[in-house]
Amino acid sequence: MKTKRQGKILELIVKYEIETQEELSDLLEKEGFLVTQATVSRDIRELGLTKAPSGGGRQKYTARTFPGENQSEKYTRVFCDCFVSMDMAQNILVIKTVPGMAMAAAAALDAMEIAEVVGCIAGDDTIMCAVRSAGDTILVMEHLKKVVGKEG
Repeated sequence: MKTKRQGKILELIVKYEIETQEELSDLLEKEGFLVTQATVSRDIRELGLTKAPSGGGRQKYTARTFPGENQSEKYTRVFCDCFVSMDMAQNILVIKTVPGMAMAAAAALDAMEIAEVVGCIAGDDTIMCAVRSAGDTILVMEHLKKVVGKEG
């Protein structure tokens, strides 16, 4: 439940400009997660979220990134917990996830900053990734197999 909740938090901060823990708690509850302020605070700390300017003097939660940081452990964990399978159609990589977690997995995939991935679109349990070329799609699949521990 914790991984699903944290995955949903990552999805929500990408989708909305969330300024307070209360806003985040309200959105989580609308998504079916019953949370306390202490739980939200702990999740923010564990995910390493920070606030960044969002315009108009407001701030929003965002995932902290560090120069040179490659595949933060939190994103890898979320992606691995959501991942079911993947297949390719030329330069389109299709990733299947557990139901309801495609957006969180796509946010984690975006955070991995894989150069060959141009962008992702997520539904409920499917992610469509545009990859630069069919050859790059094979490289991305090999990389993701290593990430989820399914070598070869």
